[in-house]
Amino acid sequence: MKVSTMYLEMQSRGQLQKKANNDPRFRVLEASIKQWQYNRFLYTLVGAPWQWCDKLSWDDTKWKAHVEDERLKMFVAYFDGSLAGYFELSHQNQEVEILYFGLTPQFIGKGFGGALLTSAIEHAWSLNPQRVWVHTCTLDHPAALQNYLARGMVVYKTEETEQS
Repeated sequence: MKVSTMYLEMQSRGQLQKKANNDPRFRVLEASIKQWQYNRFLYTLVGAPWQWCDKLSWDDTKWKAHVEDERLKMFVAYFDGSLAGYFELSHQNQEVEILYFGLTPQFIGKGFGGALLTSAIEHAWSLNPQRVWVHTCTLDHPAALQNYLARGMVVYKTEETEQS
């Protein structure tokens, strides 16, 4: 199967096309106390429908090192107290990468993706990088690429790979 990976970036905070969250029951909070088990849980819950598998073989030590890295920040979205999604940001070399981003299965298609991505990009720019970037692929949610583009991100590279 051919998989296309698209790399997107934003080089100025002014490029952000915000999608407002008009529902006070939807909130995004930083998980400032690092708990590697929580990151692993969110990664598997959000990523399972999209075949996220790059971290599935990680042992506890590798997860702990990843989460305790001072360059990593994690934010969690809640709706009425229920887990709705999350994103991880990695700040290094004057750049912020949105490492992981997504909604839990129960919240897909409910209109929260744009608001969550707006939050991710705003938090990324609050770290004062020179650019914010992310990658997505054809295995991700069919609306993922459009959400990134609608928020003002621009594709700067595309790769094609074969996956079995």
